[in-house]
Amino acid sequence: MIYKIVSKNFDIKDSFTLEVAKKNGVYQSIDKAFKRPPYQIESEVEKSGLRGKGGGGALAGAKWCLVSSSNETSYLVINADESEPGTFKDRQILEFDPHLLLEGMILTAYAIGAHDTYIYIRGEYSALAKRLNEAINEAYKDGILGEKVKGFNYRVDITIHRGAGAYICGEKSALIESLEGNRGHPRLKPQHPSPEYYFNKPTLVNNVETIATVPFIINEGAEAYRSFGTSKSPGTLLFGISGHINNPGIYELAFGESMQEFINTLGGGIKNGKKLKAVIPGGASTPILSAKEVKVAKLDYESMKEIGSALGTGGMIIMDEDTCMVSALKNLLSFYHHESCGQCTPCREGTSWVDGIIKNMLIGKAQKDDIELLSDISQTMNGKTICVFAPAVSMVIDAFILRFRDEFEAYIHKGDLDD
Repeated sequence: MIYKIVSKNFDIKDSFTLEVAKKNGVYQSIDKAFKRPPYQIESEVEKSGLRGKGGGGALAGAKWCLVSSSNETSYLVINADESEPGTFKDRQILEFDPHLLLEGMILTAYAIGAHDTYIYIRGEYSALAKRLNEAINEAYKDGILGEKVKGFNYRVDITIHRGAGAYICGEKSALIESLEGNRGHPRLKPQHPSPEYYFNKPTLVNNVETIATVPFIINEGAEAYRSFGTSKSPGTLLFGISGHINNPGIYELAFGESMQEFINTLGGGIKNGKKLKAVIPGGASTPILSAKEVKVAKLDYESMKEIGSALGTGGMIIMDEDTCMVSALKNLLSFYHHESCGQCTPCREGTSWVDGIIKNMLIGKAQKDDIELLSDISQTMNGKTICVFAPAVSMVIDAFILRFRDEFEAYIHKGDLDD
């Protein structure tokens, strides 16, 4: 059930050091890649079907082509702003195998014609930023980074930029705004496929795990990567599992595995022998699933969409039979209310409004039309803002009401009795 592509060195002592990383195969792919033209590296990634592992699942090769075909100065930016509640997979790579990420960055930069690359890391990850800087310094001293990557006539430089703790800066255009020194507000999206632009130059933004997967594809080939997972969701993902579970942690699985089997085997089942009630499957911004739905759920993008949710980052939050769904939603809405950047009125006002409604439910001040009001506000928030923050909140609200409406109605009934 467990596979080792990006996690193969996690359990090795001092795996984060250059000496140990090199002994265990890191940086070997560079010699192979740099003897081939850049377009062949891009083509290999495209053939592999590699999908972005930061939540959206977009085809990586298609994104790369938007930058490489521009014939302009271009940049590579790594999104290490891992701020999604329930998600902590990129942290594992940064802690245990930072050189794997650097290797992937060098390969990607070569493929798209970039020389200056950046890692935008979550502000709270201060210890990991230090570890990354140590790895980068080791790579420069060893001639892996700099004017001539491993002696080849190609320059790659890496700069770390620490964020300031804003969740919205995990959205790629807001990340770029922040990187440019501006307030982290998402940008309007063009109507046609387009790269991001860093100081008006085409820029590829990819997640940590996405880029850390590239060395395997170059070393072993596209078909080797496609041998894992499903036809439309090939490869593996670092799945996280937390909450009311006996064995919380990070496990690398092939796409398409059974969610129920994962919870029962690697997860060790529900804590204290209790029953499963619900699972948020891919980080807090994905629609919640009932225990009944979990029994048939498969861990790939297409299957999760069919069941009415999303795979997201693969960060599963497990809830047992004693969990109050109204309280769980309040916890999430408090977070979204706090983290809305405030640029769009439906999001700024909507997150505040729904948070207040649920708060009133919990303190016995619910109104009889609160469920309908929540649904109405949710509809107003969905698809009427610059970025996907508000639509994600909308889907979260709708899923809780759809699957656990009786609990919300119970609070409304309780409010009627208190009156």
